[in-house]
Amino acid sequence: MTDLLCKPFGTHGKVHEITPQSAGWRYVGFSLYRLRAGESAAEATGDREAMLVMVEGKAAFHAAGRDWGELGERMDVFEKTPPHCLYVPNGETWRAEATTDCTIAVCTAPGLGGHAPRRIGPDGITLTTRGKGTNTRHVNNIAMEGEDCCDSLLVTEVFTPAGHWSSYPSHRHDEDDYPRITYLEETYYHRLNPADGFGIQRVYTDDGSLNETMAVHDHDVVLVPRGHHPCGAPYGFEMYYLNVMAGPLRKWRFVPAPNVEWILKRDS
Repeated sequence: MTDLLCKPFGTHGKVHEITPQSAGWRYVGFSLYRLRAGESAAEATGDREAMLVMVEGKAAFHAAGRDWGELGERMDVFEKTPPHCLYVPNGETWRAEATTDCTIAVCTAPGLGGHAPRRIGPDGITLTTRGKGTNTRHVNNIAMEGEDCCDSLLVTEVFTPAGHWSSYPSHRHDEDDYPRITYLEETYYHRLNPADGFGIQRVYTDDGSLNETMAVHDHDVVLVPRGHHPCGAPYGFEMYYLNVMAGPLRKWRFVPAPNVEWILKRDS
């Protein structure tokens, strides 16, 4: 198994904990809780901001000294309805108590104290379609750069129909040279429908110094430290992923792989 492919620890409790130290990079962190009704999870943000995403199920939240009530609506992520999320700045604490069985993603990056805690979604998040033909996929933008809600984090959900490609045409964001390209580390949290299915993700550089192709399964996480990173969903299996990106500048600018740049020009 490649170091870029992170399998869950199990099926219950905290099943992922990816830190900048464990990933060997500087910015992105990602954790995942799978809780049963009545169970709880709590963390201090320290010097990092956090976006808590209700992937599925419901939970009651207390964060940054406030009671935020119950968050969550969709009971299955593949309902594709907009997620309920909670932004918690650095220097705060949060606690979630599951009111149903639920899955909570914890997306983190360096915090600067520049934004107040707030609920994000479902209002203001609209499922949009991107791409053409078998490159069509559907996106819930949670906290991309058009939304001034975070210091460092960029967060989005993508639903890829069976038999389609996603994060394609292949592109990279691994240089700090704005506005041409920005340096952004990235994690992909994958789900499959049906859950016993699989998808494919490749992470590779133009010079071939990094060239990994991975079979991803339900609840796997893929790390993208650099290079291009397309995904494929085989016929019969729908793919979901939650993207977390962060770097020195909260802008998403990418460069396509040379051999697929013509596709972007044709479809633009």
